[in-house]
Amino acid sequence: MLKVLVIDDETVVRKGIVLGVDWNSMGCVIVGEASNGEEGLTAVERYAPNLIITDVRMPHMDGIQMVTELRARGCRAHVIFLTAYSDFEYVRGALQLGAIDYLLKPFRDQELMAAINRIQEQDVAQSALTPQDMLPLTKGDKSKYVLEALNYIAEHYKDNDISITPIANYLGVSESHLSHVFKKETSYTIISYLTQYRIHMAMRLLQDCRYKVYEVAEMVGYRDVTYFSGTFKKLVGMSPSEYQDRCH
Repeated sequence: MLKVLVIDDETVVRKGIVLGVDWNSMGCVIVGEASNGEEGLTAVERYAPNLIITDVRMPHMDGIQMVTELRARGCRAHVIFLTAYSDFEYVRGALQLGAIDYLLKPFRDQELMAAINRIQEQDVAQSALTPQDMLPLTKGDKSKYVLEALNYIAEHYKDNDISITPIANYLGVSESHLSHVFKKETSYTIISYLTQYRIHMAMRLLQDCRYKVYEVAEMVGYRDVTYFSGTFKKLVGMSPSEYQDRCH
């Protein structure tokens, strides 16, 4: 069951979300509320939610600043941003923080429910499909370091700055040793595996017509949409937009 935290400085909006939705029927439970980003940080530590629904524009600390701080603290909770049309360009930066969705105010209950359904479907898909299943790894059993490296990539592929260095530091081994063992056991370099993992996740996201190509690029860790599109076409055989068109 998803544990949901709702953050909005407008009491009417916040209470409308908390009280106006049949959370139990969606497999969710409200664990807390907050009225700004500072309160949100405290509430996340207290309630450890799986899903954070937060406004963007709030006093003291806004939603973007709050989620940036949460990511820095290692929080990987799903995030749905609530925003007005005038905030849209600002929210684009949120996609780099791993925001799973955004809703434009005023939104309907059905739109919120659809966003939560997408999160639940993604969780099911990712729990059923391990990192080892994502790519055609041809070798047999994996060592502890390789398994942990695969899991690290699955959790951090959205980070723009992911490379072999933070992975090796996390595992407490040298980069050269990790590179050698990973290539020996998987037939891939860490960077080539990361690239294919990102493109795999991009293919899944592109099946949702709500997302633009540049949004998907940011959601899977690419700052440069042109570079993303070129990499996608090289691996998939068509551009992201062509792939998205064929999915609908």
